[in-house]
Amino acid sequence: MSDLFAEAVAHHQAGRMTEATLMYQRVPAGDPRHGDALFLLAGFDIHSGRLDAAVEKLTRATTLDPNNAAYHSNLGEAYRRMRRYPEAASAFVKAMSLKPDLAEVTFNLALLLEQAGEMEGAAACFERAQELKADLPNVAHRLEVARKAARRKVKRSAALRRATAGTFFTLASQDQARGHTDRALALCRRSLELEPGFAPALHMLGVMLSGHTEQLDEAAVAFRKAIEIDPGLFEAYGNLGYTLATAGRMDEGVEAIKHCGVLASAPMGHSTLIFLMPFQAGTDAASILAEAREWDRLHGQPLATAVRPHDNDRSPDRRLRVGYVSPDFHNHCQSFFTLPLFSNHDRERFEIFAYSSVPVPDPVTAAISLHVDQWRTVFGVDDATVAERVRADRIDVLVDLTMHMSHGRPGLFARKPAPVQVCWLAYPGTTGLSAMDYRLTDPHLDPPGSDTGVYSEETVRLPDTFWCFDPHVTEPAVGPLPARASGCVTFGCLNNFLKVNAGVIDVWARVLLAVEGSRLVLMAPLGEARERTLQAFVSRGVARERVELVGRRSRRDYLASYRELDLGLDTFPYNGHTTSLDSLWMGVPVVTLVGDTIVGRAGLCQAMNLGMPELIAATPDEYVRVAVEWSRDLDRLERVRAGLRARIEASPLMDAPRFARNIEAAYRQMWTRWCAK
Repeated sequence: MSDLFAEAVAHHQAGRMTEATLMYQRVPAGDPRHGDALFLLAGFDIHSGRLDAAVEKLTRATTLDPNNAAYHSNLGEAYRRMRRYPEAASAFVKAMSLKPDLAEVTFNLALLLEQAGEMEGAAACFERAQELKADLPNVAHRLEVARKAARRKVKRSAALRRATAGTFFTLASQDQARGHTDRALALCRRSLELEPGFAPALHMLGVMLSGHTEQLDEAAVAFRKAIEIDPGLFEAYGNLGYTLATAGRMDEGVEAIKHCGVLASAPMGHSTLIFLMPFQAGTDAASILAEAREWDRLHGQPLATAVRPHDNDRSPDRRLRVGYVSPDFHNHCQSFFTLPLFSNHDRERFEIFAYSSVPVPDPVTAAISLHVDQWRTVFGVDDATVAERVRADRIDVLVDLTMHMSHGRPGLFARKPAPVQVCWLAYPGTTGLSAMDYRLTDPHLDPPGSDTGVYSEETVRLPDTFWCFDPHVTEPAVGPLPARASGCVTFGCLNNFLKVNAGVIDVWARVLLAVEGSRLVLMAPLGEARERTLQAFVSRGVARERVELVGRRSRRDYLASYRELDLGLDTFPYNGHTTSLDSLWMGVPVVTLVGDTIVGRAGLCQAMNLGMPELIAATPDEYVRVAVEWSRDLDRLERVRAGLRARIEASPLMDAPRFARNIEAAYRQMWTRWCAK
């Protein structure tokens, strides 16, 4: 049949349509699953006006290959000519979702909506088609006419209304993927105005509200509505859980994710649960490991059939190919750690590959790419395909920088595309994957002799620190001690609000009550979370006016916020990681409480690498005592503030060449062990 089809195509290209048609017809008779033959025959049917026959063939073709945009596009065109507008719109929308950059499909959908009298949707599609391909025939004029006509109200059938809502949703999805969030949000809202019960649009609305505008209360409502309409929309449970946790309702968020069927059906929702567990007070390391292993049982081990032997050259001392996998090679806090490492890798001994899932590259993406040998853009590419790419690149050591965080790829690592796999940076902890060989840590996060059986991977300790930090900026400069001018001590915590819980507020309230006239600056999301937080302090005897709640700011303004703080107060059981390093860089020391799990020993690691054990507390009572003692010695605070930036610059926390050599030695050790097997 393949030979017959090739001969038919040759006739077609030569203009011998009768011969081509006859031969195309023989192909599906011999091979009913030959979608391309059906597609091309349907093209003849459309041209000849045999539209019912075209729809029948194209429906079969789209069933055979649901991801072929051309099949759906031609099906839409057949329906359009039959004036079956809702079906046509649905087919065009499907084609658009499969090929977002194909201007002609978007233009054809615009023509359809124009023909149906749905001028608002037509205008949106003409505008998008023009953005994709400015030289489309007559597109500018049609856009202008459609915009004017869109101001008039029209009566729509229910089917056409749903189709138009789907059009706006698809356009919103494309904008969201390209990083045009404001326009995506507006299009998503328009979709819901037309079809309030459209569950996918409600879910998208929640995602954008929680991530872009930080309107967590409205986002939670959108997620709940989506789940009520479509209980099988399992991804919404994970996003609802994360949104509630971010708003300070951690226990409620965790329970939302544990809803019946979610963990087994939604790997990313299950990952969200694993990511949140260390933030939850009272959760021990054994419980975290058990849930991570359950992820592996449900979603990782079934992929073991994709694991194949590796035939990499087993020379222990040769130049190694190291691959880093991340969706965060852009203006993201991870770049404060990846850039100093990548820029100091020994490129004669290590060939560096980056597998980037960044949807919209930015200047930081460009900066990172300068320090790797091979850049692979894998946004939108499934794990199985990326795994084959890694194998084709013959990667020796593959490094997971995301683990169970948002947009991570545990499904890639479960396929074991490289002989040595290691996790680092995302957060100190465990993936639970049986296919992950190693995890990086340090002597403070995991002291020698401590129980490393709470991790599924083999533990490898770097000599000094898990983190090597570069803030990318020298401004703003460290300012004078605010207490000298204000007459009162200002404590502060600009950590992710996920880390704030009742136990933390208890201790902070005790500190404020013990230091007369003191204040606390705390980063908190907008909405109900703020009132609940203020009320929590009031119930503990702290006046509302002593607590200032601030929101997200630009990087520069956020760093400048530390100029208003005298002393940082760490969170627990999950300490500050990047935010504490930012605080130290800005001259603000951070009082920290050592926790029972690894994420609660970040403050210990950073203080010890600075040679400042006096910032470390072992109990809540000691935490209060240390904070009060520091706050009462303004001379010491002033001295430390003046020298802290130089101190961290001279420490292992910012010694990038040293860190690169240490991590390379770890990779070499892992590789040598594999070679010896």
